[in-house]
Amino acid sequence: MSKLELSYFGYVCAPYLHTHESVELKESWMNSKNIEKLYFVTGTFSSESKPYFSDSTNHYLLAKFKDSEIISKDLTEHNQDKTSFVFNIKDDLFQREVQGETNFVSVYYLEYGEDAEDLEEVANLLLKRDKIEKAGLGNMKTYCTTPSKFTFPYSENVVVIEVASEKSHQSVKKYCEQTRRDVNRKGLTMTNLMSLSLLDQLK
Repeated sequence: MSKLELSYFGYVCAPYLHTHESVELKESWMNSKNIEKLYFVTGTFSSESKPYFSDSTNHYLLAKFKDSEIISKDLTEHNQDKTSFVFNIKDDLFQREVQGETNFVSVYYLEYGEDAEDLEEVANLLLKRDKIEKAGLGNMKTYCTTPSKFTFPYSENVVVIEVASEKSHQSVKKYCEQTRRDVNRKGLTMTNLMSLSLLDQLK
């Protein structure tokens, strides 16, 4: 019997390389009922995560999806030589209305399999930051035609936050960095994986 795959909602970040695969993927996501929102973004990887994803690029398509199974099929069909990232959200930490448009998505990983109490602590610290409109906890899957040299060891403990602000991406990035430091001061090791600046909403 095949193992039953659970389906999740979440985010997918696929390299936009102006290749046939990229363009086809963009077209299919523009028309897909599974994709709620689609953005053109620039991605910045932290120095800690770069060694694992040395093939990273600058420009990505970022989509919010409803069903991870459909996304797996999309990325298997349109696999590229740069890594695509899927963040399946298992626990919605919170969601709320904040002022301004979403203009930044930051992805972190927790270095230890934190217990429920620690995760509650992380959620409470993120809640105190008034520009964060959404935070979720989940896992990460990657797709690439060339396998990475190193296996990323923290893919089961990924935190994704959406930030809404009228300020520049640079300023929001600093705001997220401060947030990360607040969490680490509490003795929880949260490290930045990638920062995504939303440039253009395509859907």
